[in-house]
Amino acid sequence: MIHAFPLNQPILADSPIFAEIHRIVNQNAPKLAALNSGYHSPEEVRSVFSEISEQEIDESVVISLPVYSDFGSHIRFGKEVFINSNVMFTDLGGITIEDKVLIGPKASILTVNHPTNPTQRRGLILKPVHLKKNCWIGANATILPGVTVGENAIVAAGAVVSKDVPDNAIVAGIPAKVIQMID
Repeated sequence: MIHAFPLNQPILADSPIFAEIHRIVNQNAPKLAALNSGYHSPEEVRSVFSEISEQEIDESVVISLPVYSDFGSHIRFGKEVFINSNVMFTDLGGITIEDKVLIGPKASILTVNHPTNPTQRRGLILKPVHLKKNCWIGANATILPGVTVGENAIVAAGAVVSKDVPDNAIVAGIPAKVIQMID
């Protein structure tokens, strides 16, 4: 179940919402830590992620360990998804991963930012990320809050994506820019 936290507006550090966020973090963190210690079968990995995300993860999903998340409950997985090792999901704002998405090693998918106002800086601003069908996120790429990566798009290794990526585009660089369209 996606917990109803406000999107695109500050959640201040003294808000009661913070207590709920930390309750869920403290519930999921031990499960993720246990998952990342030692070998676990693909079935075990999917089972733990099913429990954390409160959804049944399809048997076609492969999640390579270690995998990291600051929250865990706001990731939605499609089918035939492949997640390589050392991926970081900062998912409090919500991450949707559609069918056949590939995510390379050490990629970071981020949905949380902080207010620029120094007096509110400890607060959070949540913006969801959407990875559309058959997109490929390269190794060590970073997807910033609020970004949608289009269907069949490719994010080059090491790119930092701060704006939406069109369908069938290849983006690279910092900040990522379209370098080619896929026919």
